[in-house]
Amino acid sequence: MFPGQGSQEIGMARDLFKEDADFKKFIEIGSEVTHEDLARLCLKGPQKKLIKARYLQPILAAVSLGYLKHVKQAGITAHYVLGHSLGEIIALGASGVISFEDTIVMAAKRGEFMDAAASKCNGGMMAVLFVPIEKVRELLADMHDEAHIALGNDNAPNQVILTGEVPAFDRFAAQLNAVRLGKCQKLQVSGPWHSQCMVEARHLFENWVESIPFDTPSPPMILNATGKETTDPIDIKYRITWQITSPVYWRQCMVRCRELGVDTLLEIGPGRVLAGLARVNGYKRGCNVFSVNNLRGVEKAATAFSQG
Repeated sequence: MFPGQGSQEIGMARDLFKEDADFKKFIEIGSEVTHEDLARLCLKGPQKKLIKARYLQPILAAVSLGYLKHVKQAGITAHYVLGHSLGEIIALGASGVISFEDTIVMAAKRGEFMDAAASKCNGGMMAVLFVPIEKVRELLADMHDEAHIALGNDNAPNQVILTGEVPAFDRFAAQLNAVRLGKCQKLQVSGPWHSQCMVEARHLFENWVESIPFDTPSPPMILNATGKETTDPIDIKYRITWQITSPVYWRQCMVRCRELGVDTLLEIGPGRVLAGLARVNGYKRGCNVFSVNNLRGVEKAATAFSQG
């Protein structure tokens, strides 16, 4: 599993910067595309600049792929790959649909297009906690404002992310408060990802991706848009471009993993967001969930696998 925006922290991948030439090359590729010193930004910030999608997306891709290389060298192989939002682009590289180098470039261009679209609206994202998704959908329908607020992520039971324009969040929160349910928390993101505000970004990304050849994934990818696995490169290309304006159905992805008999998950990249979501999505006792966010995490996972 590969995380998306929100998993970052200043100083991430410090151990890779010290000793991994391949990882440094990934960062250099991102720096060339973005015309920014991504190594410095990754290690020293500032946070306000780091969260910009045009910089953050190639950095996260480089970090995740950097640790993935060590996971593979440790002899660990996956039966399926998946990623959360941006993480789905990283999963393209992990499953061999595109090269690692093309993954970094694709992440950078995706972030560039998304930032440009976000600059044209007063948008963001807001978590809605401890409220069933059916109730969230009901409250959204009552607002009759689909153009300005929508479901962005269905992450887990009782954990939904809304996306859209900031004034609409206040109206939704007032509705929630009136029925005395759950709580809302605005997220520190730089745009309304997975909303209709991103239509221009989606079109630009579709046109840019069109000329990139996609190979058959091995292993199969489980897609955010469907919560199902696929090995069809044409379907994958269509889904990852439309994902920019469509919800991330992460809860359904976790349900599908359990249906497929997956009992061990590796989150590869900074943070522990996906490991936490796995636990609240049913991966409890008897299931192994590893967070590979440093080289020690690689060693821990490798040791666990070697012991059966």
